[in-house]
Amino acid sequence: MEAENNKFKDSLNEGLDKAKDVMDKVTEKASELAGETGEHVVDAVEDIKDKVSDIVSEESVQKIKESTSEFIDDAREVMENVTEKASDFAEDAQEELKEATTKTKNFFQRLFGK
Repeated sequence: MEAENNKFKDSLNEGLDKAKDVMDKVTEKASELAGETGEHVVDAVEDIKDKVSDIVSEESVQKIKESTSEFIDDAREVMENVTEKASDFAEDAQEELKEATTKTKNFFQRLFGK
């Protein structure tokens, strides 16, 4: 009986370790997505700055500054949305992991009568 309990504990710990690895990978991917999006936003803003430097007309410069400001606001909003969605995804995955862990533990406890 002790051997079965140890085997159960080992199996449960192995399952929890695997679940933690999955959660770590999900969190890492969400962070990568947010980082990549941020890089694209920075690149786009740099491109706009370069184009503004090439234009001589004051009126054109003013229009581009306004457009750039709007673009930056839009980019910031997109970045916030992506970050929020990545965070929500990570939270949802963590909740699912906790639920799966609890159900697995309960299953094995019922299976072995402990």
